Amino acid sequence: MINKDRLAQTFKLLVGIDSVSKEEGAVCGEIRKILVSMGAETMIDGAGDRIGSNTGNLIARFAGNRSAENTQAPPLLLNAHMDTVEPGRGVKAILKDGNFTSSGSTILGADDKSSIAVILETIRVINENDLRHGPLEIVLTVCEEIGLLGAKHLDYSLINTRYGYTLDTFDIEGIVTRAPAANRIEFKIHGKDAHAGAEPEKGINAIILAGKAIAGLDTGRIDHETTCNIGIVEGGIATNIVPNLVTVKGEARSHNKEKLNQITNRIVSSFKEVVENCRKYSSDNRLPYLDIHIENEFPLTNVPDNHPVVALAMKAAANLGMKMETKTTGGGSDANIFFEKGIIAGVLGTGMRDVHTIRESIRLDDMVKTTELLLEIIRLHSRD
Repeated sequence: MINKDRLAQTFKLLVGIDSVSKEEGAVCGEIRKILVSMGAETMIDGAGDRIGSNTGNLIARFAGNRSAENTQAPPLLLNAHMDTVEPGRGVKAILKDGNFTSSGSTILGADDKSSIAVILETIRVINENDLRHGPLEIVLTVCEEIGLLGAKHLDYSLINTRYGYTLDTFDIEGIVTRAPAANRIEFKIHGKDAHAGAEPEKGINAIILAGKAIAGLDTGRIDHETTCNIGIVEGGIATNIVPNLVTVKGEARSHNKEKLNQITNRIVSSFKEVVENCRKYSSDNRLPYLDIHIENEFPLTNVPDNHPVVALAMKAAANLGMKMETKTTGGGSDANIFFEKGIIAGVLGTGMRDVHTIRESIRLDDMVKTTELLLEIIRLHSRD
């Protein structure tokens, strides 16, 4: 039933439309046109205005068909995101020996346009074969790659679903049920500038203070549930000037809220201690000083193994002779935000590999398998 060539062409069409974060308008318009042609009721929310994108999130609804039994089934969520990372302009998808790659100068955009192509092919197969299905709600978000902003600003009054699936990972034989919470942390250390050669003793080197604070941290994998990283250090304007300002950005993630708070507090304490100790010996009791900004980037998800979302995916995979295991990930997705809103979404994969790099690739056969899985999930959902 699945039209493999059509799936490939849809994927090539989508990745060929530039849609880096905050510039998803063109691809959103094309997807909306396709969905309307398949009979969907579509709408775009106001998230774009709030986060600076040229479009909002795209929501599409398909009513259940064929019997009253189906209309009583709760709506099933199918979610993916429309934006890509850089370098994501002028993407040309190359299909060779069943494997999609880019030309080598850009990402491919399988993250997450492979998922959108799979969802569209799934609906096309349902329509062409008059397959029974319950109500479906498709939510395609913007600005996922820069902090899950589309999901955070989604107009939840426009959707009725309470569970379903986010398609946004690589493993086609797994369903992600556990993902961490993350805090984004930013420090600005304010020191004092001075001539580095003539009178360095009059300066307070903000970069040196940052280095001492970072040196006092444990980073990387803290334990099996928790990670920490310092990813950006920016400061200084010349080698002959004692730098008076440095910005340090990092993050902490954990599957345990208490551990997340502990590692976040430990990072903050290290920076505070270094700055406060330096101030004790400063001729200016106002310097150095520290600005701290902590933002919860996303909450954790923890879907029980006996939840219907998991059971449905497991049963569908078994019916198809596929493996399916629950998975734990260290990354976040729209599913994290949905979880906080009371919407349970297991995360399914499409086979995408080396995402966010110019080596990104995906096999067409893996996309076909994910389409088969979605079709079986939808069939079971309409019955059970």
